[in-house]
Amino acid sequence: MKTNFLTQLPWHDELAKRMNGQKFPKYREANGHIHTPFSFSAFDKLETAFSMAKNENIAVLGINDFFVTDGYESFHDGCTCNNIFPLFNIEFIGLLKEEQKKGIRINDPNNPGRIYFSGKGLDYPFHTGRIQKIQLKSVIKESQEQIKAMIGKLNLLIQKDNPSLFLSYETIKQRYAMDLVRERHIAKALRILAVESFPSPEEQLNFLESLYGGKKSKYGMSVTSALENEIRSNLLKSGGAAFVEENASSFLELKKIIKIIINAGGIPCYPVLLDDPSGKFTEFESDPEKLYKSLTSLGIGCIELIPGRNDFNILKDFVEFFNKKGFIISFGTEHNSPEMSPLTVTTRGLKPLDDSLKTIAWEGVCVIAAHQYLRAHGRQGYILENGKVSLDQKNDLAGLGQMVIEYFLNKKQYETGN
Repeated sequence: MKTNFLTQLPWHDELAKRMNGQKFPKYREANGHIHTPFSFSAFDKLETAFSMAKNENIAVLGINDFFVTDGYESFHDGCTCNNIFPLFNIEFIGLLKEEQKKGIRINDPNNPGRIYFSGKGLDYPFHTGRIQKIQLKSVIKESQEQIKAMIGKLNLLIQKDNPSLFLSYETIKQRYAMDLVRERHIAKALRILAVESFPSPEEQLNFLESLYGGKKSKYGMSVTSALENEIRSNLLKSGGAAFVEENASSFLELKKIIKIIINAGGIPCYPVLLDDPSGKFTEFESDPEKLYKSLTSLGIGCIELIPGRNDFNILKDFVEFFNKKGFIISFGTEHNSPEMSPLTVTTRGLKPLDDSLKTIAWEGVCVIAAHQYLRAHGRQGYILENGKVSLDQKNDLAGLGQMVIEYFLNKKQYETGN
């Protein structure tokens, strides 16, 4: 029987007694959003993430895979063995049909109506209702059917000039994925197919450029992460020769996504895209006040950002606005592409966060940690029984969460009294 390490921690009265008089740091380094090899990740294995986290003094790490929680057990065990506090999250892709009709982009800059949406602090072990489990399986099945169709179209391109070469869904899954194959796995498999099938970099590149329809590569074979991104962009995204549009049934309605998250014990969380390199925003996010009203009308009191894609000053103003509104705010790095970057959260151009931003993000992490702790002990946590958020509990939960994290990180000290 899987057990959650949080169930072994004392109840909060005993925690407070054991930790009485201890001074806690103002904040610690945390990363609340990374993808793992169970969806797609820059990490070849989870151990790489744990090793990097220890080297960078990351105290809290949050798994955040697309659609699946298959990595929870390995993540739980790896974090606890490495003295890293784990957050259990998940990510979905949904659709707002009215916004799609109106051409309103949410947090996908290229697809109106499409919405990325996360659940934070889910129960471990994972569970959800029977209907929600069926919905989740259906979405995963549809996503894999789309992937198989893309592979089929790609094989037609490959075999025009190279009849002996092909890619298969089963081989890609076995060699590069876990239970879920995604576009990035296909791009990686195609790059490696070129390397394994042709002796020289020039011939390998010629093979790929022929699939591009003669378009020249910007990167060549040596910069593997950039090349895989290029393959994905040229062949697998909208307009590419192997692109297959998702079936409408590939997307859940937002209300259904939120219900899955709440039934799994989690906190519904909107991932903010914010500014692009040219300073532009999507229509849904262009006005913070309107965004705030839209999110609160949906019962959402939590947002997350990937600061590495944002301007420091724009991020700071935005975060301070939502912090004053009482929102939980979390930061992460995603690591959902081939590029390997540090786990330490920075803004665009590797500009560090300041103390204010780190303090706000740490408070958010602590609230999620407290929510997990309370849920593990059979309590309600941040989400009330009616599914609504409890913004007025934020400060109390932040204090409890910090105590829980500090006890976990220094467990031997507090249990022995040394």
